[in-house]
Amino acid sequence: MAKPGMLDIRSVKDQVSAEEWQARVDLAAAYRMMAYMGWDDLIYTHLSMRIPGTDHHFLINPLGLMFEEITASSLVKVDLNGNQLMDTPFIPNAAGFVIHSAIHEARDDANCVMHLHTDYGIAVSNQKDGLLPMCQTSIVPWAMVAYHDYEGFAVNDGEKERLVADFGTKNALILRNHGTLTVGDTVAKAFEAMWFLERACKIQVLTQSTGAAIYKPSQESIDNALRDLRVVAGANGADNFVWPAILRKMERLDPSFRD
Repeated sequence: MAKPGMLDIRSVKDQVSAEEWQARVDLAAAYRMMAYMGWDDLIYTHLSMRIPGTDHHFLINPLGLMFEEITASSLVKVDLNGNQLMDTPFIPNAAGFVIHSAIHEARDDANCVMHLHTDYGIAVSNQKDGLLPMCQTSIVPWAMVAYHDYEGFAVNDGEKERLVADFGTKNALILRNHGTLTVGDTVAKAFEAMWFLERACKIQVLTQSTGAAIYKPSQESIDNALRDLRVVAGANGADNFVWPAILRKMERLDPSFRD
């Protein structure tokens, strides 16, 4: 029985592989964490996850559900053309296909794609110079971010080729006048990349809002930070340490994301 105010969603655990179910649980947890952080945008924006062992089949949020309502079973399984691949009472949100399908198809390493419309992310996307390496938190996302010019609502397939070309092999993308996007071969890595990108955007806007002269780190210190990055949490710190901690937090807040 669902909690008051929550949809009663039938579990699909016994209809999918163990690998797909784990992908569903991880992606649902990411949606809930985004809502907890206040990074959601009503029912808009998307996080998607390629299903292991499939030919570009991926999971994405259904139309009409808020991030805080997402469960492992409510995620919709689709192909690159947006065709539903499993019976479900929900329908996919067509607006997510152009961006997510383009990246999933072009990037074998982009198993997870996260796209947000946050206030601070959009504020930085509106700035001509984009993200600046103005503090320790900003340096890593600054080094890995690419940019894609605004072309209107991302619903036209013609934009796919340009978006993929602009993104290249980077793991973070600022969509000009639009928002932020990150990818990773796991949900953990895409989430950690988004965490630092969004924090960097927020810090930049808050710093600029003071109107005070900005003390910028030297190029040598930036180089040192990038050199020593892996010492902080290790090469797989996102998977081994950050994500298990996030799952524990989600369990404490509301374990229904696993349903």
